[in-house]
Amino acid sequence: MSHHSDGIAPHGGQLINRIVTPEQKQTFLDKAELLPRVQLDERATSDLELIAIGGFSPLTGFMEQADYINVVENMRLANGLPWSIPVTLSVTEAVAEPLKEGSLVRLDNPQGQFIGVLELTQKYQYDKAHEAINVYRTDDEKHPGVKVVYNQGPVNLAGPVWLLQRQSHPLFPQYQIDPAASRAMFKEKGWKTIVGFQTRNPIHRAHEYIQKCAMETVDGLFLHPLVGATKEDDIAADVRMRCYEIILEHYYPQDRVILAINPAAMRYAGPREAIFHALLRKNYGCTHFIVGRDHAGVGDYYGTYDAQHIFDEFEPGELGITPMKFEHAFYCTRTQGMATTKTSPSSPAERIHLSGTKVREMLRRGELPPPEFSRPEVAAELARAMRVLVEA
Repeated sequence: MSHHSDGIAPHGGQLINRIVTPEQKQTFLDKAELLPRVQLDERATSDLELIAIGGFSPLTGFMEQADYINVVENMRLANGLPWSIPVTLSVTEAVAEPLKEGSLVRLDNPQGQFIGVLELTQKYQYDKAHEAINVYRTDDEKHPGVKVVYNQGPVNLAGPVWLLQRQSHPLFPQYQIDPAASRAMFKEKGWKTIVGFQTRNPIHRAHEYIQKCAMETVDGLFLHPLVGATKEDDIAADVRMRCYEIILEHYYPQDRVILAINPAAMRYAGPREAIFHALLRKNYGCTHFIVGRDHAGVGDYYGTYDAQHIFDEFEPGELGITPMKFEHAFYCTRTQGMATTKTSPSSPAERIHLSGTKVREMLRRGELPPPEFSRPEVAAELARAMRVLVEA
């Protein structure tokens, strides 16, 4: 494994930075009214941001056709480097038609503000059903990731991008730690091995257990919740962040955890997204990545441990980040602690398993999840947030 001066090498060897210099920014602003414009949705906005800050290294822009096809079919960029999710900018034919390859396109966020520039190198048609089946393993339009593909335009715009400036996050500016910064923090703390944890749900005892198992063998934990676009019924990001703050304050050693936000949008692509999430964390400087039960899954589209098996489709060292695979953890009434089937002799009746869905139902009814499932401080915070929702 090639080592960067600051720990693990980013994917592809170099941390990408596509944030403009002040001079470039002025040049683009001067042309602002002359450039054709494309309005990005929430997901494309967060993709632009992640490309610019190096979270999606080695990508420097939205994928050209050769990369796109190879990623969809073989989970690799055209140059052979592992990459599992297409990162594309899809538009309608009406939007694409007047745009000329070789020209600059102004990118606006959903609010209509000028936030970036695309150096348009290609525009190409793509096969939506083919993308859905390969990436999401289904063409069912009820799948939230597939629904996005089917609802977006039929033409991909490709080419390098520039971000005009890094805006501070409206809700969590103190947790906006970009890859260059997280790498510097790991170095400053003297951490050689760092395990990343992806989550889009509030943290439960089961998560805490597997994080702490991992922490026994590495120098630090990078708790990296996703705060980009998620499904409507996922718990709101600000509530989740308060839950992380509460649990870290009461139940974790302060000097061994860094909490930071991942600005990515969820794709719900299960196994392929597990690879994508691992590579993203590698760019942030993690050497290890926790993959639990049904990682990035939704509904019953993926087998319980498919997201772990997919890592075996790559040669050791090819991904450059080590997956740490964990079984579903539960509270075991026989051993009176958190456990998995690997460590507990319990029968199914002796296991307290609660899904995020069950917990949401309990909270809606005004019930607190039991202490075997949720730390009481976290349960209270979730209940408070649910009450506010119900009253609204």
